[in-house]
Amino acid sequence: MAICPAHDSVGQMVFLIFGGVMRRILSGLAIGFSLLSAPAAIAASCGNTSSGFEAWKVDFAKDAKKAGVKSKGLQALAQSRYATSTISADRNQKSFRYSLDKFMQIRGADVIVAQGRKRKAANPAFFAALEKQYGVPAGVLIAIHGMETGFGRFMGDSKVVSAIVTLAYDCRRSEFFIPHAIGALKLVDQGAITGNTLGAKHGELGHTQFLPGNALTYGVDGNGDGRVDFYNLTDSLASTANYLRQKGWKKGRGYQPGEPNFAVLQQWNAATVYQQAIAIMGARIDK
Repeated sequence: MAICPAHDSVGQMVFLIFGGVMRRILSGLAIGFSLLSAPAAIAASCGNTSSGFEAWKVDFAKDAKKAGVKSKGLQALAQSRYATSTISADRNQKSFRYSLDKFMQIRGADVIVAQGRKRKAANPAFFAALEKQYGVPAGVLIAIHGMETGFGRFMGDSKVVSAIVTLAYDCRRSEFFIPHAIGALKLVDQGAITGNTLGAKHGELGHTQFLPGNALTYGVDGNGDGRVDFYNLTDSLASTANYLRQKGWKKGRGYQPGEPNFAVLQQWNAATVYQQAIAIMGARIDK
């Protein structure tokens, strides 16, 4: 992903691209059950090369329709293209093997904290309103925003629908990504995204890089304009706070390791160093 001030050039490409794919693994099955509640299960056969993608889409369209996808979503599916860059990224993922100190150095934690404090000070009423409604303090939301997209400076350069549909087709983790592909198509139906909306390599979208199934489930209209727009900062941060609350965030309780809300951060991202970094930076921003 593109360079932003919150990250140095050594590590940001890896972590911005792959950080999101670790996100909310533990909630994937729950999303799957809710999105695939149609009588028929997804039956289209996966593949490991582009050769079977177009035929798979035809079969998948039938299953998507049974799952509740309407005409706009089906059209976006038909127009999607096999995302070679997504497959390349997925095949070359690297684990979060850095120490916590090294991880925070590479991610530019000091810069995120400094910029985060300025953002909180510039709009205290906004963050206070989010905390009042959802119970999540500003520091956590700001730290996630900074970690995911460098405060919105770069939200991805891959077409969300093509990326997520490609991953649903690919045999490596088809079962995990199919619900998110259905979610992306339903987001198209709702007008939240289009087939040309850009996001990360694995289909994450918006300021805080929601996977589409999670976006569909937890997205809220934070600014009251009648639509959920993950590329709008208010909607995105409200949706992030809503996700955390729905996952069990307890207002006023701690979120450092061993404290009640740390388990909720584990729902946001499965990497331990990421969870710890968010906790540390969040506390520093709110200090």
